This record gives sequence, structure tokens and C-alpha cells, in this order.
Amino acid sequence: MQVCVTCGAEYPGPWSCCKICQDERQYVAKGGQKWVDKEDLLKQHKNIVKEEEPGLIGIGTNPTFAIGQRALLVQTGEGNLLWDCVNVLTDETKEQVRKLGGIKAIAISHPHFYTGMADWAAAFDAVVYVHELDKEWVTTPSGRIHYWTGDKLELFGGLTVLRLGGHFPGSAVLHWDKGCEGRGILCTGDTIQATPGQGWVSFMYSYPNLIPLPEAQVARIRDTIQSWPYQFEHLYAGWFGKAVSSNARAVVLRSADRYVGILNGTLQKRFF
Repeated sequence: MQVCVTCGAEYPGPWSCCKICQDERQYVAKGGQKWVDKEDLLKQHKNIVKEEEPGLIGIGTNPTFAIGQRALLVQTGEGNLLWDCVNVLTDETKEQVRKLGGIKAIAISHPHFYTGMADWAAAFDAVVYVHELDKEWVTTPSGRIHYWTGDKLELFGGLTVLRLGGHFPGSAVLHWDKGCEGRGILCTGDTIQATPGQGWVSFMYSYPNLIPLPEAQVARIRDTIQSWPYQFEHLYAGWFGKAVSSNARAVVLRSADRYVGILNGTLQKRFF
């Protein structure tokens, strides 16, 4: 198994280039395409497994690899869901996850987090949910992958996957209505990205290449969330430390208003 050093995409055999990195949302590093063998990667890295809050466990790779994301294990009374994925799955991690209740299903926000999902699904006998609109980006086909359609996928234990689009056509977020003591949690990958300050989030077409989403796309995402019956107090993006710890729904909506206002010029008078 070859793994792209830049983005972490996995390929079952020799490949000359990574199709995810060649896409304009990602990039090929200045030194050209580089690969690492999956077995070598597992020898060089391990995982950090730590609680983000009750029922929500972060799983990230140390040292950081590729884009440095971490997955989230959501613990429910009806089984656990792994939200997004990482490349590294060691025997130690398997044992830790089994002690936490294992994995019933895996759901992925968008193609940049497809990394390792086939291995994780096989190890825990889990189904993987990927939106059909992003099917072309799957680099490790598996019979365990279920391609879902539409804008909503209701799972178990109060978990709902919701397509928002934007970053990718099938970009999705995970809502957990029982999280945060029933006030709700939204897990977003980087469909919605938490910024360094607590009071804001942002939306991008490409993060490394600094390409913004069009105004109409952000407005559509805002209006979609505004119409949801889903409340959420906390928001977790796809990296350790990237979170909104209070009033997250209001933060998302006002951030979208600011983004739209900057792009259409109505807020420029505040800054120039």
C-alpha cells in the first residue's frame, strides 16, 4: 500500500501521482510527488487517543503526518461511530478502541479524510458511509463502503450525517443530538473550520491554496443551517484544538454573515 506524503491518500499499488493532490483544492509539493509505504508509516507513527468531552474521543497521529487531522470516536448507547479517519491503525490503537466499545460504523466528511478508512472498517467489521457525490475520490475501494445520497443520513444513537457541500460537492457534517448533555454537537471536518479565536469559524474551497468559497455557497450553507431543526452548543473541526466551545450554532451563522458581507462589500466600511 502506497501513501501520499502530502495528503495521506492511500493507493493499493504503484501510482505515479496522487489524484487528490493534483486537484486544485490540494497541491503537489515543490519537490514533486512523494510516497511512503504503509508498513513503514506504521513503524514511524502512533496515535494519540484522548477525550474531547464525555462520549467524544479524539484520535490523532503522532508525529503529525500529511494534513495532520484527527478522527472522532462518538460513543452512543447503540454503538460507536468513527467520524473521519487517520492513516495509522496500530495494534495498540485497536485495543484502545475496543476498550472504548469498538466501531459500529464510519462516516467521512469529505475526500481529504478518506485516509485509512478501508483498514479501519476491516479491523472493526464496520460499514463506511461516503457521499455518492464524492465517490470519484475513493482511492482504496472496499465492499464495506456504502455510498449514500441526498442531504441527510440518519444513523443510530442520535447521530445524523448532513450534506452541506461547499468544500466538496458531498462535504458533510455530523450532528449528535445527545452530545454536550443534550445540547448538541456538530462535527465538521473542514466543511466548517474553527478559527484560532473562539468566536468565529470560516469556510473555504481550498485551505492550503487560500481559495475562498463563493458568496452564494456560503449563503446557501448559512441558510441551510438556519433552517435545520438541529441545535448544537459545541463544534469540532478536524484537528485537535480546532473547536467552538459555546453557542456554536450562533457562531456559525454570524461567521457566515461576516464572510458574505466581506465578499459582497457590505462590511468593508468596518475595516477600510
